[in-house]
Amino acid sequence: MTACLPYLTRMDTTDPPTVPHSPIEDTQGIALGVLLCGVGIHILTTVGLITGQTAGVAVILSYLSGWSFGVVFFLINLPFYALAYGKLGLEFTVKSLVSVALLSVVTDLLPLGFTIDHLHPALGAVIFGATVGMGLLAMFRHKSSLGGLGVVAFWVQEKTGFRAGYVQLMTDAVIFTVAALLFPLSVVGWSLLGALVLNLVITFNHNRERYIAN
Repeated sequence: MTACLPYLTRMDTTDPPTVPHSPIEDTQGIALGVLLCGVGIHILTTVGLITGQTAGVAVILSYLSGWSFGVVFFLINLPFYALAYGKLGLEFTVKSLVSVALLSVVTDLLPLGFTIDHLHPALGAVIFGATVGMGLLAMFRHKSSLGGLGVVAFWVQEKTGFRAGYVQLMTDAVIFTVAALLFPLSVVGWSLLGALVLNLVITFNHNRERYIAN
């Protein structure tokens, strides 16, 4: 049963040898992560909800300014690349920059071929959280992220062992407090559900020590 899983839970004290991902494996993993995140954000904005982290700031600014999410998200991430390079290295920084650029394009293109006639905000929030959570896991697994505050969360986990999900929950609390002053409480409430699902997916599933490959 264990052999069918993409990771192994170590049952002994012997550290298994790491197996680096190939460029093709990294490419497909990051591409899948971007697609899942793009679909999740498209669902989120379709039902008029918000989220946390840098994407949440971009969604809020997009609603308020009328600019596309993709443009705002790409611009707001630029200051974080210096931190990514200094703390997490060139590989992580380049992969994150590519992931952010791709997501910016994907979120602008998805509405052209993917429309939703009706979706209850509660269901939309759950689908968003699960989809983006899995997308971020795919990116983390291949040493990438969606930049911004996710870089900070990933760095904290790598350096201290403090789960990235918990770091994100704390920053989300600040963002949603501000959002409560700008949007109806019903929007904030359903949005909190989506953020909770997303962070729980990451918290329960992102454990670097369980993975064989790097």
